[in-house]
Amino acid sequence: MSELGALLSLEYGESLPAERRTGFGFPVFGSNGEVGRHQLALIAGPGIIVGRKGSVGRVTWSNEAFWPIDTTYWVNCPPDERRWLYWALSWLPLHRLDTSTGIPGLNRNDVYELEVYRPEAGERLQIAQILDTLDTAIRETEALIGKFKAVKQGLLHDLLTRGIDANGQLRPPQSEAPQLYKESPLGWIPREWEVMPLSEACTHIVDCPHSTPHFQDEGALVARTMHIKDGVFLEKMASRVSTREYRERIARLEPASGDLIFTREAPVGEACVIPEGMQICLGQRVMLLRPQTGKLTSTYLLAQIYSGSVKDRIALLTSGTTNPHLNVSEVKRFEIPLPSAEEQTLIADRISSLEDRIQFERAQLEKLLQQKSGLMDDLLTGHVRVNPLLESVQQAAAQTGA
Repeated sequence: MSELGALLSLEYGESLPAERRTGFGFPVFGSNGEVGRHQLALIAGPGIIVGRKGSVGRVTWSNEAFWPIDTTYWVNCPPDERRWLYWALSWLPLHRLDTSTGIPGLNRNDVYELEVYRPEAGERLQIAQILDTLDTAIRETEALIGKFKAVKQGLLHDLLTRGIDANGQLRPPQSEAPQLYKESPLGWIPREWEVMPLSEACTHIVDCPHSTPHFQDEGALVARTMHIKDGVFLEKMASRVSTREYRERIARLEPASGDLIFTREAPVGEACVIPEGMQICLGQRVMLLRPQTGKLTSTYLLAQIYSGSVKDRIALLTSGTTNPHLNVSEVKRFEIPLPSAEEQTLIADRISSLEDRIQFERAQLEKLLQQKSGLMDDLLTGHVRVNPLLESVQQAAAQTGA
């Protein structure tokens, strides 16, 4: 074990107010990462930056020369030690060394007293290489998810304004084939479509009960705004209520699979479709929408909430308000463009295939993050040595190839 004070020194950054930064050139780092660019660098790169004020103990890496501002330290250490020390510092709970009573602050003398496991130079290099490889895979997966999300957003716009023709293809844009479109209160829509308020497209639109739920660890699920995000209900995080209270909370309408839960406040406009077999009731600040069979599908309505006419209407009604919220009467008046139920299903299938790929990559990302966390714990404490680990990886690769 070695004390960090024998391996590195933490040097103060230098003030560089935002108005003095040129906006181009080298990265400028604050305690929370890059905060701008400047034509001059203070420190030759690559290097390590540690948050001193604000985001105490946050560790950032710069591949190039950089300017650390006065809310940070930069790490002075031998060049061949930098990358291993970056991972060691990233693993250590530096945020727990906050010594201030007001603004968070990191005392470098406290950091110097921390001890780390320090293997031989060759093993330190291998540890850094292993973690770097994993980190690269994580960044590439994150980039892939971002790419698929951008593709999905563009596809959503096309599907919700142009739809799918009888040949299973996107209709050409209105500018290229005006004969395929007609004017409507929502703009140009395909001639086969109609515009309808949600009050006619849904059999029920009901608000949540006015009473506050009494949460417990077991029982029926409760739909709360904090647990509905990007079209998904976060069941593992969700709250629950007793069977008795569940019955009280479904007095207006018992949620069923295929119904859509919609947040009307804090935040407005998140939604999810209730899956088969889920027993759930409404918490506060949510609504329940039940699409009319044969007229509106829940997946198509979900797409309209996140990317179509419903999203646009929500933005119009809540813009500039300090406490944005919607009521049932407003939601009932929302108008949506309606293809046939068959075309809605085709649109939903196209969206679903891309969403499945995004969810697959997200699952891969979660695995990589867990693997990274476990490897950092094992390698940076010496619980697992590099050579046996590499041998096991090579054996696994050989077995896969066989």
